[in-house]
Amino acid sequence: MEGVRKRYGTKEALAGLDLVVAPGTVHGVLGPNGAGKTTTVRILTTLLAPDAGRAEVLGLDVVRSAPALRGRIGLTGQYAAVDERLTGLENLEMFGRLYRLPARRARARAAELLERFDLADTGRRPAGTYSGGMRRRLDLAASLIVAPPMLFLDEPTTGLDPRSRIGMWEVIASLVREGTTVLLTTQYLEEADQLADAISVIDGGRVIAEGTADELKARIGGHSLDIEITRADSLAVAAKVLAAVGSGEVSVDDHNHRLSVPVPGGGALAEVIRSLDAAGVSLVDVTVHRPSLDDVFLTLTGRPPGAEPAADGPGGPTPSPHRAARGRETPARRRRRGYQARHRRGAAAPTPKIW
Repeated sequence: MEGVRKRYGTKEALAGLDLVVAPGTVHGVLGPNGAGKTTTVRILTTLLAPDAGRAEVLGLDVVRSAPALRGRIGLTGQYAAVDERLTGLENLEMFGRLYRLPARRARARAAELLERFDLADTGRRPAGTYSGGMRRRLDLAASLIVAPPMLFLDEPTTGLDPRSRIGMWEVIASLVREGTTVLLTTQYLEEADQLADAISVIDGGRVIAEGTADELKARIGGHSLDIEITRADSLAVAAKVLAAVGSGEVSVDDHNHRLSVPVPGGGALAEVIRSLDAAGVSLVDVTVHRPSLDDVFLTLTGRPPGAEPAADGPGGPTPSPHRAARGRETPARRRRRGYQARHRRGAAAPTPKIW
């Protein structure tokens, strides 16, 4: 992406965004709500056209070559986009047909993916009976129906319990080992730390920092040494010891008997313990704190992930993968929306067909 801009009325969602993703890697995109993450994904998956700038995926322009690109990418949005009335197998087979696979190939590919995502035993059950983790795995499987070389994951583990989230991480890591390139937006900073080879932090529709997780952590400063002592009357002595080894001002919490000081590289621990012992200061706890991505995020954006909730643009969460395959709204989709509206009002309507 080069200089990409997108505006919704008076709100500028993207303000000249530049982004490069290396092949065969996981590239994490971090940012608070409203920073432009989902708008970025929508433009790269041909669901939105940029107002200015240019973007290419797999060497194809996202506007001029949109139809060709849709058949080569996969998209998993923020919420599982599966039909709860269909079985897992039927869902995947339907996505295969939407990608224009022959019927036999679509069924075979669906069976392969059910096996791979540990859903083979439940493949003939309605998706409505699946757990949240199972639905997310089915949704990810649907985005891989044509084995795309480029996969977009827009907050793919939203709402999952820790066990299911770790399971999704393992699946994503295995895809990358096989050569898939992944662009991952997330508000779980641990997720980016675990998966991403490179990270772009965006805020206000621009990239404000880039690098590996370690490079971003180093950017905001080094380690800090934190100690807790037993007696308040030893605080002054302990502060003097820390000041001698630290690289900044000593912070003192009188109430909790805790002290903290920045230290270069975190290598002063042994020296501090010896000096405190020699000075007769009794320790309760001592730790070396390394900056986390949470610290990076707060330093760069001034607010934690999830702060200032706001929609990236009209339409809410990222659409489902089959929408990327089919493109923008068609007369058939408008008719289907009309059917759904009549159905909600209780009007009689014909049973929709699935083929």
